[in-house]
Amino acid sequence: MYIPEAFHEDNVEKLLEFMRVHSFATLVSVLDGSPFASHVPLVIRREGAHPILTGHLAKANSQWKAFGSGESLAIFSGPHAYVSPTLYEKRESVPTWNYIAVHAYGIPRVVTLADSRPAVEKVLQAVIESYDPSYVSQWGELSEKYREGMMHGIVGFEMIVTRLEGKYKLSQNRSRADQDNVAQSLLRNTDPTIAGIGEAMKENLDSVKDRA
Repeated sequence: MYIPEAFHEDNVEKLLEFMRVHSFATLVSVLDGSPFASHVPLVIRREGAHPILTGHLAKANSQWKAFGSGESLAIFSGPHAYVSPTLYEKRESVPTWNYIAVHAYGIPRVVTLADSRPAVEKVLQAVIESYDPSYVSQWGELSEKYREGMMHGIVGFEMIVTRLEGKYKLSQNRSRADQDNVAQSLLRNTDPTIAGIGEAMKENLDSVKDRA
């Protein structure tokens, strides 16, 4: 990902927290020489030095066949907003777009029922507990036949993240006055996605103020 120095974020804990909040990711692999993407909810945890992503695909989704043979990319996207040059002090300015994105790279490891029932159950448990803990007891009460069929229909995976990139494009390359003006304008917007990037800008400005 192209990341100018002003927008580069390398605080791993901050990036992981962003990934957890925006955990419905775009997972990209190269299958038969072409890019292939799926949109999947992921569970993010950290063990030692490396983050680990856990999830599953439908067995009919052929993307899992690319796992293990090359690097995949999980893209986590957050709030974003158009920024008008009318908000800047300097009239000769261009339009832009502010946003936050995190890219996580690694080689996914396939987890199937044929390989290990406990491993597949662990993947499903992690996803259920992360997204719908109230469903845990219901899942446990389902018939063995039904759960068996469900597990045969998926391919689980775990991906150790070997490279993590964070881009927080929040007008840091503009003057403090411009950043304040843009942030306040976005915060007034009724669209929560647009207001969200305004809030991120405000938090960034406040953190810079605290460090000053």
